[in-house]
Amino acid sequence: MTTMRDCTAETFDAWPLARERWAALVSGGVPTPFQSLAWLDRWYATLGAAADVEPLIVFLRRDGRDRLGLPLIRRRESALRVIEFADGGLTDYNAPALAADAQDVIGPDAALRALRAALPPADLLRLTKMPRRLGARANPLATGSRATACRLAGNLLTIDGDWLDWRSGLERTVRKELERSLRVFERSAGARFVRARDAAEGRRLLDELARMQRARIAALGLPYALDEPRNARFYEQLVEHGLESGAIVVTALEAEGECVAALLGVAAGDHYAMVRLGQAGGRWRNCSPGRLMIDQTMRALRAEGVTRFDFTIGDYDYKRRLQVTRVELADLTSSLSWRGAPLAAGVVARARLRASPLVAGALAALRRPSLAVQGAAAVLVC
Repeated sequence: MTTMRDCTAETFDAWPLARERWAALVSGGVPTPFQSLAWLDRWYATLGAAADVEPLIVFLRRDGRDRLGLPLIRRRESALRVIEFADGGLTDYNAPALAADAQDVIGPDAALRALRAALPPADLLRLTKMPRRLGARANPLATGSRATACRLAGNLLTIDGDWLDWRSGLERTVRKELERSLRVFERSAGARFVRARDAAEGRRLLDELARMQRARIAALGLPYALDEPRNARFYEQLVEHGLESGAIVVTALEAEGECVAALLGVAAGDHYAMVRLGQAGGRWRNCSPGRLMIDQTMRALRAEGVTRFDFTIGDYDYKRRLQVTRVELADLTSSLSWRGAPLAAGVVARARLRASPLVAGALAALRRPSLAVQGAAAVLVC
């Protein structure tokens, strides 16, 4: 245990030792579904169990109570020892968990000082893809002077009213295309929307999803990493352990004896985040199965009380046409030794340069939607 003025930091090197504390901290709600027990249980049990990964869960305390928690790891990257979020390219939003009843949990400077003082020996602290706001509160690690703008951004759609009312508010061309796609799909024999309710059905649809994603990425000539053993096992365990509670949602469109599209998402309360989407393409392109899959999943979940539909990271035009709101993300990179100082300085300098209005304008003019896979969140839609 390390003390920094009135802020105390406590670390754990195994998730089972920290799990009860984490559960108590997030009992009032998680920052995003990616900080839920359903997600972190499976992450630390699979990717976090690798020989080259050291779990590191940190709690910052004040007045004898946990006020902030961080799900981290320590690993080697070339010659450097790096401390970062439990991510591995599969977590769309990284965030600290904040105590539910505290207005000002811990300030940015105090949080970073206490965190640095508590960390085991390492060369670089790299915290990425952090939402600047967590609900109604600022994220102390994403709003301090050391934080820089992330290259990526999230995409969130909130539907407080009826799903049909939201749909009718879309641009006419978008609305008509969705309606046409549904009519075309429903003309196919056996057309149906499916939601997996047990592990066997979930595994079947996950296999179909992986097959479609693998084929699509291969056709584009891009690398595909989601079926690497550790990654594949992570998703398998999510489905095996999370369907019954509703924390994991697997949906699909099926017709003529085949899977036309499938979508895996993670949910917490009224917040649903899309994680992996696959679609068959080929002769099914005329019904835009990817967009239709999202549309029908949203319709079903809105009826169950979900109001926040998170399209996660990735700048794609179809998200803007569905009227998403951009979620600003931040990074924080800090050296922990002389070995990490040059890399940290370079990362921060490049981030500051990108934030320059002149440079930002030039980049915006050149930017085009990318098909490169950005972790697990890249959603390729037809």
